[in-house]
Amino acid sequence: MVTPGSKFTRKKEEAIAALLTQRNVEEAARAAGVGTQTLLRWLKVPEFVKEYRKARREAVHQAIARLQQATGAAATIVLKLMNDPNVPAAARLQPENQESRQSESPTPKNIFYVPCPQCGENEKPAPCTYCGGSGFVEILRY
Repeated sequence: MVTPGSKFTRKKEEAIAALLTQRNVEEAARAAGVGTQTLLRWLKVPEFVKEYRKARREAVHQAIARLQQATGAAATIVLKLMNDPNVPAAARLQPENQESRQSESPTPKNIFYVPCPQCGENEKPAPCTYCGGSGFVEILRY
């Protein structure tokens, strides 16, 4: 995480890891084995804040990548459960009803977004006739 020769200690690295996994500063301090006031003081040190933000940014990027990888499978499962007549009605997933929001406008009752069959698999979709480059296609149900 930190280059050799820096003043960053193992405790500070543990504190950063704890800040990323615990609910609040107090719990992070306890998990890292330092006092709450010590951790609060470290959070005012520019080098510590820089490393904490870097670690947090990496964690967020990894989480987003995992969500992106699972999106296609999740959409497939949701659509199968929603449309499967063998799934009990109480367990069937229901999309948001657009009628409740805009009862006066002639909009579809339900709108679903699924990955575009032409370009939805690409990381940077090119404009296409299906989705216009958004990577998703609306499925309307009246």
